[in-house]
Amino acid sequence: MAFHEALRRLPNLISLGRLFAVPLIVWLISSGEMAIALWIFIAAGVSDAVDGFIAKRFDAASTLGSFIDPLADKALIVSCFVTLGIEGQISTWLVILVVFRDILIIGGVLLSLPLGRPVIVHPLLISKLNTALQIILVALVLARGGLGMNDGQILTIVECVVAATTLASGVSYAYRYVVAATEKDITDSISHPNELGD
Repeated sequence: MAFHEALRRLPNLISLGRLFAVPLIVWLISSGEMAIALWIFIAAGVSDAVDGFIAKRFDAASTLGSFIDPLADKALIVSCFVTLGIEGQISTWLVILVVFRDILIIGGVLLSLPLGRPVIVHPLLISKLNTALQIILVALVLARGGLGMNDGQILTIVECVVAATTLASGVSYAYRYVVAATEKDITDSISHPNELGD
């Protein structure tokens, strides 16, 4: 019983560890320790897969974990993008695009609450692809700086693909928000027709 309880807490502890690794990776990148930052970034990525496996395999999923896990992932990726952008390792325009897309998603969810139109965000396929490409881009940039990898034009190509999927993902979420709000307005107008006037 005690083992089972410990196992149920393990995915959340792993997610918290990934979250607490973010300041360390930011400091390492800022200090020019790209190689160490790369290995910790890879370890964080592996931990994401591990906590997900444990949660599904041993029925250890929890409400807390459903918030901590994506928070840790988003904090890690966005922090790496911003720091690498400041260090001149990733194009500034792409950093702005990535951060704006995340603000759009979070802002849409928060705005829907006081309006009485809560939107439940389910990851889209394009969003999952975008996240995977962002991780690959960060890993490539860290590998170039830490391992001296000669990327040729690979980074430029990946940056362009990340930009395209970021735009597509942001537009998709914005469209879902508008549709959800419109459906709510239509439902309200049907339920309370007299409130609309004569």
